[in-house]
Amino acid sequence: MSARLIASLLFCLFGLSTVLAQGFGGLGIGQDGYSKPIKGKAFDFPKDHGPHPDYRIEWWYVTSTLKGDDGNDYGIQWTLFRSAFAPPSDTSTVSTWNNGQLWMGHAALTSATSHFVAERRARGGVSQAGVRAQPFSAWIDDWEMTAVSDQTEGISQVKLAANGEGFSYDLRLDANGPLVLHGDKGYSVKSPDGQASYYFSQPFYRVSGALRIEGKSIQVTGEAWLDREWSSQPLSETQTGWDWVSLSFDSGEKLMGFQVRTKDGAPFTSATWISADGTPTAFGDGALKMTALKTDEVAGRRVPTGWRVELPQKDVDVEISALNPDSWMATSIPYWEGPVSIKGTKAGRGYLEMTGY
Repeated sequence: MSARLIASLLFCLFGLSTVLAQGFGGLGIGQDGYSKPIKGKAFDFPKDHGPHPDYRIEWWYVTSTLKGDDGNDYGIQWTLFRSAFAPPSDTSTVSTWNNGQLWMGHAALTSATSHFVAERRARGGVSQAGVRAQPFSAWIDDWEMTAVSDQTEGISQVKLAANGEGFSYDLRLDANGPLVLHGDKGYSVKSPDGQASYYFSQPFYRVSGALRIEGKSIQVTGEAWLDREWSSQPLSETQTGWDWVSLSFDSGEKLMGFQVRTKDGAPFTSATWISADGTPTAFGDGALKMTALKTDEVAGRRVPTGWRVELPQKDVDVEISALNPDSWMATSIPYWEGPVSIKGTKAGRGYLEMTGY
C-alpha cells in the first residue's frame, strides 16, 4: 500500500471521527469560513443539481417505494453525501489527489423480511466519486444516478444503480411533476436559532426496473422521491437528531415533514404540503405534529417505528407503520430508514428516516 493511499485513508477515518464527535453527524458545528444559506436567493438550474463545494455539507438522496412482480412491497435508498473538511480559503489540505472533500454513499434495499445495507467512501480529487450538473451524473465507484442521455434536461430522467452484499438494483426514474422548493422558496429553517439549508425535492418520479436479492431477480414499478440539500450548519448545537417523513398519498398529494429533537424542550417542526400538480404550501414550526405510537428493539436501542402524523390545516391525521422495523442503517453514521404504509384520513406509502437514536 502506498504512503499516499495510507495518508488518504487516515484522513478519511480521523476526519470522519472529528465530525461524529460534534453534534449528530457534525451538523451542529460551526460554519466559519464556509458559505451560508441566504433567504431570498434564487435557485439556478441545472447548475444547482451539481455540487456546492463552498458549503460544508450536501447530499443527493433518493428513496423509492416499489411493488414487485412477485406481489411483495420493497423500498430502496440511494444517497451520495459530500462533506468538506476545510473551508475553501484553506488550501493547506488541497493537492491533486485530495481537494478537501469526502464523499460517502449509502444504499439500501428493504422488504418485509430483509434489509440490506452498503456504504462506500471516497476522497475528492481523484474522480472516484463526484457530481456533474449537466448532463447530470452523480457517482461513487460503480453506484450511479445519471441522466439517461446527454440530451436529458436536468434530472427529469435518470438511471439509478447500486449494489452490495446480497443485493443490487437497476432502475429508471421519470419525473411527471415539477421540482418542489421547501420552506421560503427553498430556504429551509431547521431551528429556533435560525440554522437553515437550501432544500428542494423532486417527489414525482415514476420508477421501473429490477432488483436482485440473493441471486433472485424481481421486476418492480413504483414511485421515487429525490431530496437535495446543502448547508454549512443545518442544526444548532443543542439539537440531537430528527424524524423525517416523505408521504405520497393515493390522491396524488404529498407531504414532507420533519421534527428536529433537542436536548431539552419541544422539537422544531417544518412541513411542506404538495398538491397533486406540484404546488407547495410551507408550514412553519408548530403546524406539524409527530407522535410516536410504537417502538421496537432495533440494533440494541428502542426506536419508534410507528407514528401518528398530523397536519390539521390539510386534514392530515394518519398513522404510518414500518414495512420492516429492522430497517437500521449500520453505517459510519448509523440511523433508521425504511418504507412505511399510511392509513387514516389519507392512505398511501412513504418513507421514514430517524437519526440520533
